[in-house]
Amino acid sequence: MKILLLENIHESGVQVFKNADLGENVEIITCKHSLDEDALIAALDGISLLGIRSRTHITERVLNHAPQLQAIGAYCIGTNQIALEAAALRGIPAFNAPYSNTRSVAEMVIGEVIMLMRGLYHKISRLHAGEWVKSSKGSHEVRGKTLGIIGFGNIGSQVSVLAEGLGMRVCYYDIVDKLSIGNAVKMSSMEDVLRAADILTIHVDGNPDNTNLIDDPEFHVMKDGVYLINLSRGHVVNLDALHKHLLSGKVAGAALDVFPHEPAANEHTFSSPFMGMPNVLLTPHIGGSTEEAQYNIGEFVSGKLVEYMNTGSTFASVNFPRIQLPSVKDTHRLLHIHRNVPGVLSQLNTIFAQNSVNVLSQYLGTNQHIGYVIADVDKEYSDSLLHDLQNVTNTIRVRILY
Repeated sequence: MKILLLENIHESGVQVFKNADLGENVEIITCKHSLDEDALIAALDGISLLGIRSRTHITERVLNHAPQLQAIGAYCIGTNQIALEAAALRGIPAFNAPYSNTRSVAEMVIGEVIMLMRGLYHKISRLHAGEWVKSSKGSHEVRGKTLGIIGFGNIGSQVSVLAEGLGMRVCYYDIVDKLSIGNAVKMSSMEDVLRAADILTIHVDGNPDNTNLIDDPEFHVMKDGVYLINLSRGHVVNLDALHKHLLSGKVAGAALDVFPHEPAANEHTFSSPFMGMPNVLLTPHIGGSTEEAQYNIGEFVSGKLVEYMNTGSTFASVNFPRIQLPSVKDTHRLLHIHRNVPGVLSQLNTIFAQNSVNVLSQYLGTNQHIGYVIADVDKEYSDSLLHDLQNVTNTIRVRILY
């Protein structure tokens, strides 16, 4: 088995593979940077497991050239860089780390709230230049201010808890009905949050529908002197509109950690019209980049890949039916991945009967695109079984785990 890990995945993830029972002659290949499409296709020759972060894009063309690829691990929260449906239709589950860096992002939001409200970036940079700017003008406590949160998922809800601990009022909106945590007030619309917030922080996913979620009309709804923080996705805020409203004073300050176009590697240059603005914090997509978060992400995602290879578990997959069955002693475990059409399970059970196979446990899960069967069977069966399973109509992939 060959495993390819790109984009400087934490050593904790590598160690999980080293400690796992994945058979003999396991080769782990690591790379500190992302690969473009052609380079990735070349690198995937013979690869069974692929680990990436946010910069590497897994396109349908890449998948077409990776017939031996068994699973993909996204060592981050987002998975919009992966052609998920195309992967599923080739029998390749994808796993991510939706919780592992939640705390790191939430803490950074709170730190930036304080920095913006106190004007710390300007004062720090001026003092580094030898200028003593001691003034309370435009500097405010966060206590008693209203923090508006757009997106009340894993990160947004953690931000809420930390903000309340600082004495802030919290209101939020989410397209999914989410229960309040603490004293946070659920609003009936995003516009209600925009009107109420002294500071607005955005925590939505990479869905294309969220492109320019915050645009000119939304800025006009906001309070004069609002602060805006975006650690979610680069396309969520219209940066031209933000720049205009920063110059007019409508927006008092902003913190941006994500951008529509980001450098592919650290040695590449970055350019933005916000550079040099004293009321704007610019950071290089590091919301989840703490040692603790990267350790947890590495351990979690590698663990899910190992579980899938050893047990067939897809419990944390983002593009497969989620199935997790305990191992059964003295059995063979068979995996059957197929297009989600009627009658496949019936065909499988007919094949088991024709081959005199005793099925001890069986589970079928489906989603819009595929069906996924895990079956534990007696060890005694004919050599024709695997061939018969592979020839079931609409079969994508068959595996015998043990």
